[in-house]
Amino acid sequence: MAVKTFYILHGTDDLRLEEEVRHFRKQMGDSPNAEMNIAEFDGQTASAAEILNAATSFPFLADKRLVIVHGLIGWITRKGAGDSDKQAVDRLLNDLPQLPDWARLVFVERGVLPASNKLLRLAQQDPSGYEKAFNAPKDSTSWIIQRAREHYDAEIEPSAARALASVTGEDLRRADNELIKLVSYVDGERPITEDDVAELTPYVAEANIFAMVDALATGKSDAAMTLIHRLLEADPRDEGFGLFAMIVRQFRLLLIAKEHLLLHGSRQGLAEALGTNSKFVADKAADQSRSFSLEQLESIYRALQDYDLRMKTGRIDPALALDLLVAGLSRQPTP
Repeated sequence: MAVKTFYILHGTDDLRLEEEVRHFRKQMGDSPNAEMNIAEFDGQTASAAEILNAATSFPFLADKRLVIVHGLIGWITRKGAGDSDKQAVDRLLNDLPQLPDWARLVFVERGVLPASNKLLRLAQQDPSGYEKAFNAPKDSTSWIIQRAREHYDAEIEPSAARALASVTGEDLRRADNELIKLVSYVDGERPITEDDVAELTPYVAEANIFAMVDALATGKSDAAMTLIHRLLEADPRDEGFGLFAMIVRQFRLLLIAKEHLLLHGSRQGLAEALGTNSKFVADKAADQSRSFSLEQLESIYRALQDYDLRMKTGRIDPALALDLLVAGLSRQPTP
């Protein structure tokens, strides 16, 4: 079996790409000579000749040389690349299959390389090449559950994972940083819950808006008021304008979700109708919309627009508007 001597790692999942690079470094061992046999290059400034020379140099008191190159392939194969870049592609196509067995040349590309890329096809087809794409999922809920279990030996409830995914989006590094804090917080004593996410994650304004609407839907106006004031205290400089905008957005989503469910009878296509990639947001909107009739949501949305106009014209303080909003909604009869 041929030794793998050159690798192309590409994709949108920066976290996994970094972990793969660390794995290659770890394979070099921890002897004092290891670092002497590792070289790293910026692909936009280093030449193909310089990189190949580093990869083919005989290792010093070791059995391998590791060369890591960031962003070279995407740069030299970009649209509008010059003659020197095209020559670099030809040089790599010719020389990569001939690398010595001790070489470990790793190309790291932040972004997905097209299937038509000549160097990518070479890595896929040549016995000494290797290619793998690491792409961030559009909905990171499953990724968070798997990450907690496999990397931190922890369990996170699906609702908590969806909540964390909704507030960290496609930024898996941020999701991982928050997950580390959550794992430390529960300390293996129990699974991570949605309440833990709301308590510890600094990006939870949206999650707390969900909780506030849940409280209103179940007639818990005191709990809703507490959440409103907690959010106001978290960012006093905002004075309530940003928070009010988030509440308006949430009830707009509920109105769209209600209309979609009444029209189609199912959640199919709901995320697209809401303009979101988050299954958590779509499911939450669908669940919460059930607590209100269409007429109630239309009335609430009109009231929000009225408050918005009064706030922007200085006729009412945002914090007072939010208090009046919660008081008014808490008196809404259930459908």
